[in-house]
Parts: sequence; structure tokens; C-alpha cells
Amino acid sequence: MIVKICGITQLEDAEAAIAGGANALGFNFYPRSKRYIGISDATKIVAQLPPRIQKVGVFVNETPERVADLVKRIGLDIAQLHGHEQPEQYPAGVRVWKAAHVDDQFSLAVWETCPAEALLLDSAPNGQYGGSGLSFDWARAAGGERRVIIAGGLDEENVREAIRRAKPWGVDVCSRIERAPGRKDHAKMAAFIQAVLEASA
Repeated sequence: MIVKICGITQLEDAEAAIAGGANALGFNFYPRSKRYIGISDATKIVAQLPPRIQKVGVFVNETPERVADLVKRIGLDIAQLHGHEQPEQYPAGVRVWKAAHVDDQFSLAVWETCPAEALLLDSAPNGQYGGSGLSFDWARAAGGERRVIIAGGLDEENVREAIRRAKPWGVDVCSRIERAPGRKDHAKMAAFIQAVLEASA
């Protein structure tokens, strides 16, 4: 299972996540995010990570050319597109995870033909692009043929139930394991990862 720790801004948090068993790390390049990281800082951290770790860049309504350039320049493996990007706007030659915002009208069937490698399902209160700390009805993520990563409001206490109900390909956590935006609480992070590994075993 993909276990992604998002909103990484510090090398020590990345190293702690990997030590705990995470296999994907997210770096947020949306300037309005509380967890924004600059290109130079992200490049320095990514250069020190093991090749087996999937490095995911989070982008919101960027041009495909800029996304492709940053993925190559920083050394990322995946572009996670969190805005209103349509398939024709996906960067060429780049692995894409597409974020879909789940509300009462959401249907997984609408996304079955999406060309992204995986769908990241997240809550979207008040039009936020992730990081709200709020969850959605995990049953809405179940039953499709797509690879699905669930995000939004996950923590050590609820992730087992989320995995049981959604049976996802992966999980993504951010705000609920932080001591401040962009700064991880290592104990909470370790407990979360352990809960995921136990639930998916």
C-alpha cells in the first residue's frame, strides 16, 4: 500500500517518515499553501532521499510545461494535480496522480476514464485544495476499478476504519500528524504509519 506523508518541508521529517515505513513523500508547490516549499529547499531534500521513496510534487493549476520542468529539475517521480486540470493539460511524460474533491454529488464512476495513474480523493470544504483536516464518506471511494488514494482528516484513530471501508491503493496524511503547518509530530506520524501497515497486512 502507498503510505504518503504530505506537506514535507524539513529533511528530518522526511527521514522520520521513511524510518517509520512511509514509501511516498509529498512536497507542496502551491504558493498559497501553509505547507509551501520552495524549489531550492525541495531539491536539497529530494537529493538526500532513497530512490525507493516516491517523491510527489503537489501542484495547483500550473501549466503542464512548468510541472514537467519542476518534476525533472527537482527530481520528483510523480505530479499530483490538485486544481482544475483536464487530461489534455497533464504534463507529457510525467506520472500523474489526480486529486478529486469529494462532496455529496461525487461519483467514482465519472473518473473511470481519467488517464491519471491514480486518483487522490480528498475533502474540499470552501474550495480548499487539500490540507483541511476534514474527512469524507470513505464508502464513496470503494468499488471502482481505479487505483484510489484516500486523503483528508486521516489519523491514527480512524485510518483503520477508512482502509476497511474504502479498500484503497494508498493513504495520504498531512495536517492531523503535524505540530505546526509543515512541521510533523514524529510520534503521531509513526503511530499513523504503524496503524496503516497493520490494517493493510
